[in-house]
Order: sequence, then structure tokens, then C-alpha cells
Amino acid sequence: TLVAPPTLLPPSLVGWPVAVSHDLDDVLPKADVVYLLRMQRERQTEALLPSLREYTALYGLTRDRARLLADEALVMHPGPMNRGVEIAAEVADLPGAVITRQVANGVAVRMAVLFLMLGSGGDLGA
Repeated sequence: TLVAPPTLLPPSLVGWPVAVSHDLDDVLPKADVVYLLRMQRERQTEALLPSLREYTALYGLTRDRARLLADEALVMHPGPMNRGVEIAAEVADLPGAVITRQVANGVAVRMAVLFLMLGSGGDLGA
């Protein structure tokens, strides 16, 4: 399920095989993984949101919201994080948050994909 403010959803989302919600609290108890993205502060100039404070209140993964997650749920974020905006600092450091490992492995994963796509000469079946 994709959760975001309506103003931040891509218009091309229509027809995608994905559920869309604007209520983070409703979907968290059912989530196996919560994958957060950085709130790009530069988008604030485009008036897509009333304020970062409102975004955090409605869509930020706060400590209270993290309590809604199953014990086994993972919290992911590709970095860099805006602690206190899309994720509370203490939530980013919980045992279920694999953000540091995700960021550490991100370069190796991208390199492997590029090698397969560009450097190996192997057939990708495309």
C-alpha cells in the first residue's frame, strides 16, 4: 500500500497494481515493511504541502505510530533522513529499523545492478 498526501502522488499512478491510502495509521498495523522516503524540503517552494509540521503530523513515523507496527515489521529508508520529519530520531534507532544496513549495502547493490546491466555482457532475459 502506498501512503502519501494526494499532492505528492504521481499522476501516472492510475492503473498501477497498488493500493493507495492517505491514512498512515490505518495501514501500519498490517505492514511487514515500512519504506519511507526523504521529504524533499526543496518541494516546499512548490506549495505541495501546507507545512513540514503538517506533513510530520499526518505522515511522519513517530514513536506512537511505530507502536502500531508488528514486532517483526522492518523500517527502511534509503537516506538521507530528515530526522523529525519523515521519521522520528528514536524510531530510526529501533531494532526493527534496518536503515543503517540498507544505506551501507546500497552502493554495493547499485554496483551489482550496473554490472549486470552494463558490464557483464550476460543476457538478462529482457
